[in-house]
Amino acid sequence: MSTVVENVPNREAADSPSAEATASMQMVSFRLAQEEYGIEITKVQEIILMGEITRVPQTPTYIKGLINLRSMVIPIIDLRERFGLPPQPPTDETRIMVVNVADKTIGLIVDAVSEVLRISRDQITPPPPTVAGLGREYLTGLVNLEERLLILLDIDKILGHEGELELEEATAAAAPAT
Repeated sequence: MSTVVENVPNREAADSPSAEATASMQMVSFRLAQEEYGIEITKVQEIILMGEITRVPQTPTYIKGLINLRSMVIPIIDLRERFGLPPQPPTDETRIMVVNVADKTIGLIVDAVSEVLRISRDQITPPPPTVAGLGREYLTGLVNLEERLLILLDIDKILGHEGELELEEATAAAAPAT
């Protein structure tokens, strides 16, 4: 019986713009390897083409270096390597997603940016308890979109405390001494 109730549209929610805003969210979807991921659009500042990245010595392999984005130096993370996926050379579709995480601006290298999606919160299912491993804490949920599965990420948790410290060290190493 609950299935029937879920399929009946709520007239109050449909007529109320504030109810619609709280019932859905916009996600930027992107690809890593053969999987499709999504993060909230409010975390994404912009999407830029791959450019020259200045390498910083003695940083983890997933921190690719720094770029100068309109006079702002930002660290660049290869999300493939952060997730333990095999490295891949950049292609024409490779992009840097500039995101705001914990009051910091960082760039994330992704294989391709797909689209911006509006997703109802009802479409989001929690990750199954059988999903274990290092990446489980990054997942906020899964969305079944017709013939594909979108993995929702909590971008704030991807780095964790240790990753934030490594980013700060990399950025500080590039800052001119005063």
